[in-house]
Parts: sequence; structure tokens; C-alpha cells
Amino acid sequence: MTTWADLLATACEDVADGTPGAVLGVWHGGRETVVPHGVLHRATGAPVLEHSVFQIGSVSKPWTAAVIAQLADEGSLTLDTTVAELLPGIRLGDDDRADRVTVRHLLTHTSGIDGDVFTDTGRGDDAVARYVDELADAVTSHEPGAAYSYCNSGFVVLGRIVEVLLGGTWDHAIQRRIAAPLGLTDVCTLPDEAILRSAAVGHEKGVPVTQWALPRSVGPAGTITTSAHDLLGFARHWLGEAVPAWSVAMGEPLVPVPDGSELSSIGWGWRLGSWGDGVRVLGHNGLTLGQSATLRVVPELDLAVCLLANSEHADAVHHAVVPTVVQELTGIQTPPLPAPIAASDALPGLERHVGTYSRRAARYDVELVEGSLRLTATPTGELASHDGGPEEFVLHPRDHSGDAFVRRGSDTEPWSTLTFGSLPDGTPHLFAQGRIAVRA
Repeated sequence: MTTWADLLATACEDVADGTPGAVLGVWHGGRETVVPHGVLHRATGAPVLEHSVFQIGSVSKPWTAAVIAQLADEGSLTLDTTVAELLPGIRLGDDDRADRVTVRHLLTHTSGIDGDVFTDTGRGDDAVARYVDELADAVTSHEPGAAYSYCNSGFVVLGRIVEVLLGGTWDHAIQRRIAAPLGLTDVCTLPDEAILRSAAVGHEKGVPVTQWALPRSVGPAGTITTSAHDLLGFARHWLGEAVPAWSVAMGEPLVPVPDGSELSSIGWGWRLGSWGDGVRVLGHNGLTLGQSATLRVVPELDLAVCLLANSEHADAVHHAVVPTVVQELTGIQTPPLPAPIAASDALPGLERHVGTYSRRAARYDVELVEGSLRLTATPTGELASHDGGPEEFVLHPRDHSGDAFVRRGSDTEPWSTLTFGSLPDGTPHLFAQGRIAVRA
């Protein structure tokens, strides 16, 4: 019989470049299971333990959103409160939209601000405040509320709102408002805390990273490091009968997300979807410097599943392991992944998509070659050195519209969706990796 440990080991070995270490965490029906695999660091060979801590990247966003939801429950803000009201004097974006961007826009990635600003403003307690000050020059792509485009910057603004309303740092708020009440003792927001534990080191293309963490300035968007046990402890806020009112509010869908994934909308920081016959699912994925994570929470089934990895491939490992785990425990099949349609004649009119599309962290050059679209993705921005240089992809149709496609770098990776479209003002754009890149 294949065990969960066997599944995890095989998945880690089979993905591109391999995944040196991972932890599968499962809570179901009042029972927790944690399955470690591999090593924390290929250079040292230190083993992954059940209590080892990994960077969870953007799975940190629901933690920040949870503090915002508590503040809303206490009457300190609403979804429609503007940034200008909460952070007087702040200029937001190159067109100064602080009086038009609301808490709702920040939580749902619809502010229109370029989301991949990773400015390092130092390690001091003022790092978040200084980062938000520098958003005065951030590029904007569309009007607030006009479209979804994944926005790390917006969550740092939410973190600054937390700091101003509560006093102290975002880090302190996470500890005082989330970790301490839940009895979570391995929640780290700073490298100084993580180094005291059995901590994973990221690997990019199979090689250990030379920079361990993202800058402190982007903490509210993605710098929590924690164990599978404590991540499941956070997830249990949405399980059981005594769920706080603010937790319930966070699971309400606010905006659809057009990326073709199982999580087709977003609420207060959580991505939302359904499994089986309409069973509600909350979730999020995260990626940092050579580490990645996934989390799914299914209140109706008293189920939470997380996957932590010290490579970029937690999503691939998740899809190789979690569907089997879920079916064994509940009998429910998770939704199929996006995939190309069966081979057919080339779709007409594809030349309309040829061109260069860009955003702060990426440039996409699209060409038409022998009836098929070819895309070259070139990393740009502060983290470009960690993304390995340009990559070329053949785009495979996801349907017959001629606008929706999938791509992947190797046969061991899940397909990634990509869609061509237009903003409300008619500007052509490419929607890839959850973000809008407008055509030059």
C-alpha cells in the first residue's frame, strides 16, 4: 500500500530540479498528521523534521487580512474605507489614488497599482512605513475596481494600516492578534526568529539560495515562516462550530478571479472555490526565494491540508499528493487542473496577440510561429536575479476562443494559464501569473 510518505517522496523527486525537502500537514476530523520528507538544505543534509519551519510566502496574506477583518469587526474600518482616510497624507500611485482605493480594493487585488514592488527599505521597525511612502511613484495599470491583478504592494499598504490603527509593527500585530491567541509558538516574521528553529533554506533550480528571505518591507504580503502544525492551527480558525464573525466574513466572495484555477474568486485575502458537489474551499499559495507553500481549508469537512517545500515547486507537489489524500479521507475528488484542448487545426486570428506586454516584474514577448503563439518571458524588477533569465514557451489553446492558453516549462509541472484580453478602456493586456501586463 502506498503511504502518504511514499506519495510525498515520489512527488518531490519527480518535479523539475527536484524538491530537497517538504512537509505535508493534514487536519481532519480532530486529528492532525504531519509528514516530513528530505533535507532542509542540500549543502548540510540537515533532515526535515515534523516541526521544521518553512517560508509560506503569500499564504501570509490571509494572516494580514485576518487582522484587518478583526479591525472591521471592531468598527475601526469597513471594506469601503479609503486609504486616504486611514493613512492621511499618503500618496498612492503615480496618479495619487489614495482617495479612491479602498480596503476592498486592497484585499481583492483590484487597486490597479503594480503589485510587484519589492523595494528593500531596511530591517528597522519603520520598514513597512518607508515602503508605503515610496508607493507614491508606483505605476498604475487600471482604475480601482476595474480588474483583478495580483498585488503584493496592496497587502503592504494593509499592513501599514494595521500598524497605524494598532500602534507598533505589523510583526507585533501578527503575534498579538493571531499567533498568541491560537497558541502558535513557531510563527516567525523575522529571520532572527526563524534561525532559532529547524529552518528550511530555499533552492532555486536545485541549488541553495544565497539570499534567505524577502525584505522586511514586504512582510504583510509574504514573509511569515512557520511549521505545518502552526499553519494548520491558523487554518482551524475556519473549522468547527465556534468560528468568529470576522472569520466568517473573510470567506465571502467579493471578486471573481479569471485564472482558470480551482479557486475562482477572492474574499478578504482568501482565494475561494469549491470541490465535489459544491463543497466550499478556502485557500492560498505562496512563493518566496526558493521556497513555496499551499494551503486549503474545507470547513464543511473539518479539513485543512498544507504543503511546504524548499523549492519553487510546492504547487506541483501539492497536485501530485493532495488530491489522493483528500479522496482517501473524504471520498471527494478535487477539480481537474487546466489543460490544453485536444490537438486541432491552428486557431485563426492569433496575430492580434503579437506584441510586447509588460509590468514591473516581467516582460512578455509574443510571436506567431508556424501558426502557434510563442512567448518569451523575461524577469525584470528587484527579484529578476532569482528568476533564472528568459524562458520560452509554446502556448497551447485552453479553449476555442483564441484568447485562453496554457503553458509549462516541463512535463512534470502543472499547466499555467494565460489569457489575452482588454481593460475596460480598451487597452490590450496579457493576464499571466495572476497579473495584468499591458501591451506596449
